[in-house]
Parts: sequence; C-alpha cells; structure tokens
Amino acid sequence: MAWLYLVLAGLFEVGFTTSLKFSNNFQHKPWAVAFLVSITLSFVFLNKAIQTIPLGTGYAVWTGIGAVGTAVVGIVFFKEPSDFWRLFFLVLLIGSILGLKLVSKPH
Repeated sequence: MAWLYLVLAGLFEVGFTTSLKFSNNFQHKPWAVAFLVSITLSFVFLNKAIQTIPLGTGYAVWTGIGAVGTAVVGIVFFKEPSDFWRLFFLVLLIGSILGLKLVSKPH
C-alpha cells in the first residue's frame, strides 16, 4: 500500500507543478486552488508512504515521478522540446525509479 501512496504523491506533485504554471502567478484562482489541493495531497501521501518505505528511497521516487511527469506535461501542453537526449534522460530517470523500487526493503 505504501508504494501506491508514493505513486499518488508523485502524481499529485505533477498536479501541483502543472497547476502552478496554469495559475499564472496565482492570478487565476481556480488553478491556485488546484495547486493548494494538489500540494497538500502530495505531501499527505508522501508522509503516509515514508512510514514504510525508507525516507531516501521515498523522496527520490517522489521527485522522480514528479520530474518525469512534469517534463511530459511540459512537452505535451507547453510545447517544450522533446529531442532525443531529453527523452533519453527521462527514460533513464524512469529506469532509476523502477530500480529503487526493486531494491528497496520496507523498514
């Protein structure tokens, strides 16, 4: 269950970074509210996850999911570059996240 919490925390991290962009410096109120809800849920789920998953692993996976997800949102919605090297390193990051999952033992 802790890994599900961690994935949810990472997805809500993508939600709060995306909402932050769409909020236009908190000028667009619905997106500002979405940011606050997403960041709160992200930290709530991260906190639940690290009760079982080691802190270093949990934090690395949380930021990794957030980084990959936010980069994909940037490519899809904000027309950010998607050249070979950027995609290559995103795939390496995904591999690192999966590797941490495979070698982690609950504490």
